Amino acid sequence: MAQSYSARSRAIEPFHVMALLARANELQAQGHDVIHLEIGEPDFSTAAPIVQAGQAALAAGHTRYTAARGLPQLRSAISGFYGDRYDLDIDPERILITPGGSGALLLAASLLVDPGRHWLLADPGYPCNRHFLRLVEGAAQLVPVGPESRYQLTPNLVERYWDGDSVGALVASPANPTGTLLGRDELAGLSAALKAKGGHLVVDEIYHGLTYGVDAASVLEVDDDAFVLNSFSKYFGMTGWRLGWLVAPRDAVPELEKLAQNLYISAPSMAQHAALACFEPDTLAILEERRTEFARRRDYLLPALRELGFRIAVEPEGAFYLYADVSAFTQDAYAFCRHFIETEHVAFTPGLDFGRHLANQHVRFAYTQSLPRLEEAVQRIARGLKTWAALAG
Repeated sequence: MAQSYSARSRAIEPFHVMALLARANELQAQGHDVIHLEIGEPDFSTAAPIVQAGQAALAAGHTRYTAARGLPQLRSAISGFYGDRYDLDIDPERILITPGGSGALLLAASLLVDPGRHWLLADPGYPCNRHFLRLVEGAAQLVPVGPESRYQLTPNLVERYWDGDSVGALVASPANPTGTLLGRDELAGLSAALKAKGGHLVVDEIYHGLTYGVDAASVLEVDDDAFVLNSFSKYFGMTGWRLGWLVAPRDAVPELEKLAQNLYISAPSMAQHAALACFEPDTLAILEERRTEFARRRDYLLPALRELGFRIAVEPEGAFYLYADVSAFTQDAYAFCRHFIETEHVAFTPGLDFGRHLANQHVRFAYTQSLPRLEEAVQRIARGLKTWAALAG
């Protein structure tokens, strides 16, 4: 029967970590204490002021469709946020509210990619990016990147990998799974390289706000024609509310609005009303406290894993991930991850979920658990490395 399903569907690869997560949840249901370092979701609940705003919205009956571009007052609030945080004057008319950052990516891919054309993407990178391109009958041109470029695309790589089917590039800053940033000059260099090719620059800024010791530059500081994807899931802690936004050039907005009307009608109205509370001073104070806590976690886990023999060549400056080279231990990252779930009940993600370049030699740790839980995880990993070595020997 599966033969009747679309080639498009069959081409979409599953998350390898989901099988590991299913096993981890199975072990948890059996009474085992599983430490989850595999899923990119903050362990904090949505901040109370946001929840209260959502409850008030429900009580007030804000349960109907909104305009496809989203609530005007939320688009204005986001515009004000760009002014406060980046000193940018972004017209609210250029902002579209979407169902999660995924909705923003779907809009951008649908607008910019014709069948058979492609964007350049860093490998490793967030896997759904290439899958969305496949859904619109486009493709991802995966560009192998490593520590020498901080796992990011560069103008030289654009020049090297650009071909007749290329229409743009998608970069992420901070990036998943590596946590690395693109500085203002690097963003300007990519913008210039792509404009010289007649290509579009799309930047995933979903982890903005979650940076440590440095502020992330927005591409809009150097390229007003870029497309920006963002989300309320990470810094704002609203994962299950499914809310994001897209900033686009003014002339692209009518086409994007038409696509939004047809693809999803509108983002969830209750979530949009709740998100208005994100930009209140009391809420931002809570979110900044959480950012400080993530920094503490990174500053513990990074040296702890290095001491155990994990090679983390580039210190992440943002997001909440560590991308670790495990070639000192194995050439089969999936089996390595499986070992730690089964023996030590610690779950982390194999590199296979993030691309193809040296994927079997890497794993990703998400420091989305409390510091005591991370300390316990490190103890278990140290013990598990000994049993892994014994098995390999």
